[in-house]
Amino acid sequence: MNSIHHWKSVYFESNVIKELSANLKISSFCLCISQTVLSIYIDLNCVVHETLQQVSRRQISSTVRRQLVNKVPDKQKLFQESNGMPVHLKGGVGDAVLYRATMGLTVLGTAYVIYELVKAALPQKKD
Repeated sequence: MNSIHHWKSVYFESNVIKELSANLKISSFCLCISQTVLSIYIDLNCVVHETLQQVSRRQISSTVRRQLVNKVPDKQKLFQESNGMPVHLKGGVGDAVLYRATMGLTVLGTAYVIYELVKAALPQKKD
């Protein structure tokens, strides 16, 4: 059975539900909500079905669709230059910021450890 035909039959069944609800005196608001939910369900299932059909038709391959630019040779040239700059700073501004932040945190951490050691070695007198 064709899936579109199937969902059309479900929609037809919803019309049958509408007629039955009229006989059972169900509120039109509840009926409207149920039909809206059913139509959304039908639309989503049709979209999912079509998407799965498209995916199943595609060829599956392990090749990369877009080729990436190889930046390694450029980076090798940059880092192998003999310009007197340390290797950990040759990467640019980002490397310099990271280096300075690391050094600052190291100095602050060392100072805090020394402060805590001195505080622990020289306890305060209790009066």
